[in-house]
Amino acid sequence: MDGLSRTNIKAGDRVLIVLKQDQRSGKTTEGVVKDILTKSSTHPHGIKVRLVSGEVGRVKEVSPGDS
Repeated sequence: MDGLSRTNIKAGDRVLIVLKQDQRSGKTTEGVVKDILTKSSTHPHGIKVRLVSGEVGRVKEVSPGDS
């Protein structure tokens, strides 16, 4: 599932995000959502989240079975 819609993401979901410094390369980081930072219901580049590890990035994919 993609990370463009806020309804697809909730705290505790395992996701793949792109960190700010990795935007050019597109390298993804896997983690568990702690907070959803984007207030709008959708975002064209992905919903911004904070992971349990403290990393912040935009969701590219929500792992199947977690939502």
